[in-house]
Amino acid sequence: MEAGGTPGTRAEEGTTAEQAAMQAELEEARRQAAEYRDHLQRLQAEFENYRKRVLKEQTRAVERAAEPLIRRLLEVLDEFELALMAAEDRPDFDRFLHGVELVYAKLVEALKAEGLERIEALGKRFDPAEHEALMQVGEGDGEPVVVDVLRQGYKLRGQVIRPAGVKVARS
Repeated sequence: MEAGGTPGTRAEEGTTAEQAAMQAELEEARRQAAEYRDHLQRLQAEFENYRKRVLKEQTRAVERAAEPLIRRLLEVLDEFELALMAAEDRPDFDRFLHGVELVYAKLVEALKAEGLERIEALGKRFDPAEHEALMQVGEGDGEPVVVDVLRQGYKLRGQVIRPAGVKVARS
């Protein structure tokens, strides 16, 4: 009965076939896992390269953002140099003052073009968001009012970047 295949041999053949099928499945699963791992590693590397490239581009953009302002300020610097050279050659106070006033106006214009605006404080009700009280006069309980501006305050594109230093009076 052994030659034709005994029941024991058939069971062993079935087990061997199952093991071979399971081994093939395991190999396929391992191959897929390795493929997925390779794909994931490539995606991670691509994302890291993308992140570095975006960071470099953002850094470059920030560095270049100031360039137009610097160009305008260089014009003002040139004007100051000319005024100083003229004052050395011909010390005429009135002409020097006029030159400095022109340079000041050019600087204000350049800063306004970038969105800088002066906070108007004199005579206004005290606002702690825009004013910094450096001095106070009067002992009344009334609303505090700005009576003197000791240091100009500024907003950049509508946001306070430096509050005005003011003297406040209560009546």
